[in-house]
Amino acid sequence: MIRFVLDGEVIEVEDCDPTGTVLDHLRYTLRRTGTKEGCAEGDCGACTVVIGELEGDAVSWRAVNACILFLPMLDGKALKTVESLGGTHPVQRAMADGHGSQCGFCTPGFVMSLYARSIGAVGTEGVPVKDVIAGNLCRCTGYGPILDAGEANPPEPTDDGEIAALLRTIAPAYGHPTSADELADLLVAHPETRIVAGATDVGLWVTKGLIDLGPTVFIGDIADLRQIEDSDDALTLGASVRYSEARNALARLHADLGELVRRIGGVQVRNAGTIGGNIANGSPIGDMPPALIALGAQLVLRKGGERRTMPLEDFFLSYGKQDRQPGEWVESVRIPRPAPGTLIRIVKLSKRFDSDISTLLGAFAIRIEGGHVAEARIAFGGMAGIPERARSCEAALIGKAWSEETIESAALAIAEDYRPLSDLRGSAEYRLAAAANLVRGLWLEPESLTDV
Repeated sequence: MIRFVLDGEVIEVEDCDPTGTVLDHLRYTLRRTGTKEGCAEGDCGACTVVIGELEGDAVSWRAVNACILFLPMLDGKALKTVESLGGTHPVQRAMADGHGSQCGFCTPGFVMSLYARSIGAVGTEGVPVKDVIAGNLCRCTGYGPILDAGEANPPEPTDDGEIAALLRTIAPAYGHPTSADELADLLVAHPETRIVAGATDVGLWVTKGLIDLGPTVFIGDIADLRQIEDSDDALTLGASVRYSEARNALARLHADLGELVRRIGGVQVRNAGTIGGNIANGSPIGDMPPALIALGAQLVLRKGGERRTMPLEDFFLSYGKQDRQPGEWVESVRIPRPAPGTLIRIVKLSKRFDSDISTLLGAFAIRIEGGHVAEARIAFGGMAGIPERARSCEAALIGKAWSEETIESAALAIAEDYRPLSDLRGSAEYRLAAAANLVRGLWLEPESLTDV
């Protein structure tokens, strides 16, 4: 049985399907049909809801996509849907008065994203309205009146005392591990178990691929895997740290990292997806791994009581294959703070700016001493079956004078490092040309290379 709070009432669900979605439960069981199914992959935002969890004495709210959120992931939390607003919330009034809706299909999702901003929810702090609704799509209204509706409702604190009191009475009950030690023991005993953190990728396996996940464990509520340790020499992120939670700390390492997080999905995706999950899935087009590889990140893997640390680049062996033993799992990633004077640039190329999969992503960390390149770490995603360093390109730079001639030599070396495939996002020829041009941009656009 799982329990969650909905509009001041504790909802109990017996015999819950572990991969049934919150969206389906809302529409087909609770008959809350204001939450819509558009894409079933967390891209269009029509299914946006707001969930809350206790953080100390307060409730922390965040907007998420109900279409790829598994129902058990609500256990011990609070939920708000568009019906919770009663048709009287100022965001709804502003949308109506400003003609922010035509067909209305997308409207509940927009309303919930703007409502999340109006209560200062996670992922919206100091974020422009246009970024808050980047994970919501509309085909007919036009975004002008929707943006105006958001601007008309600046963030205001809410009184969540009653909800907090209810949440204290319904600690998660469905039996998932509550500590990293418990998770380690479970995975040693049952190494075939599928790990789910945010379900922003695995959720699509269910909704699009109709895959039976088999034994599954949810780790998003394990407190010691949600730790962020920001020290003088490194930033360490637990495996369950969400993008929205890590963004500010990553931006302190370098502004390009913060900007990269801004480009990963919409707010709803960043409020659920985890950096550890992005690494563990081993996607060749995952946005964070090439950036972290260029910065020299170290990965901590755990099996039972044993841990091993490796350079992040060594974790990826080939397409769909990582250096991970049965029962072993990603516990954390450590990103060393770049040495003073290190020049960094991280560039994502995609067909649209917001909420799009990378065609390719290039990450550069270069240190120059006495006019010569002393160190260079360059990594690309989308150029091979794994995120991978550009070793020939690096070799063409290291020890050479920092000059246009050296940069051109390094750009040409990209063709020695990668044999990309063609797909719907870009041809192999485009990827090679674009990657080489990103290298040339290090010289032609020196302002894009900023030090730390």
